[in-house]
Amino acid sequence: DNLSRGNLGAVKILQQLFPEPGRLQFIYADLGDAHAVNKIFSENAFDAVIHFAAVAYVGESTQFPLKYYHNITSNTLVVLETMAAHGVKTLIYSSTCATYGEPEKMPITEETPQVPINPYGKAKKMAEDIILDFSKNSNMAVMILRYFNVIGSDPEGRLGEAPRPELREHGRISGACFDAARGIIPGLQIKGTDYKTLDGTCVRDYIDVTDLVDAHVKALEKAKPNRVGIFNVGTGKGSSVKEFVEACKKATGVDIKVDYLERRAGDYAEVYSDPRKIREELNWTAKHTNLKESLETAWRWQKLHRNGYESSSLSSSSLFSAY
Repeated sequence: DNLSRGNLGAVKILQQLFPEPGRLQFIYADLGDAHAVNKIFSENAFDAVIHFAAVAYVGESTQFPLKYYHNITSNTLVVLETMAAHGVKTLIYSSTCATYGEPEKMPITEETPQVPINPYGKAKKMAEDIILDFSKNSNMAVMILRYFNVIGSDPEGRLGEAPRPELREHGRISGACFDAARGIIPGLQIKGTDYKTLDGTCVRDYIDVTDLVDAHVKALEKAKPNRVGIFNVGTGKGSSVKEFVEACKKATGVDIKVDYLERRAGDYAEVYSDPRKIREELNWTAKHTNLKESLETAWRWQKLHRNGYESSSLSSSSLFSAY
């Protein structure tokens, strides 16, 4: 039941990368309604499914865990069952670095133990486990992409980040920074300054949405029957929350007011990727690695869409993409 606008941006850019009529179809449906999903597969012939749909807020997941297990885990099971019933053999699954929890060593590789510490990460890991178990007895081509922290916007200005108002307090730091810069909120609240990092704030690996799209395209091209590929999608570099805020101030030209609060439940101190595997096997490398430049692109969209997607027809509750 909620569509991450970051993922929607990725989907819409994918549409630009596959311009041939009829090759890429976007299906909007309630993934919890097995009958509706089955009807869609019955009425269309799909080669592959790129499964983007999920609720994706760590803080919200700690408050409403059942919502996350239903939306992410149960609904992924519906998609898999329907794919199996209709002989669709290729799945590209959007997962997350939250499945790793808080590892003892950095950077995170695909072999790092998965010990998630919040319901969002746990629900995603459960979905991964279901996919992996099912793939063992089928000839599916499976690619699991574990996203790190997605930022940025469509460079052509078509789409950007616009969470529902009630999710702002759970939202991503980029959205909070932009809301503060636009005066929608009085300032930015940084939750946690006593982590074991260089400046005391959380460290994350920020991946531009345009690079994320490219990773999906390469994963789809390299997917092969009877094979499972699992890849971290990140830059390999961590930036602290304080560093992110300074980059956002420069990108927006606004001296954003910052308040420092206690830690938020479910967060971890430091997370960044080792992208070597995806570079070697998929020939993918992040190109948009300058925080300020990615935030400038996103800021342009924010200034032009003060009310987000209020007038947009793209307001569906759940989405998967079939190719």
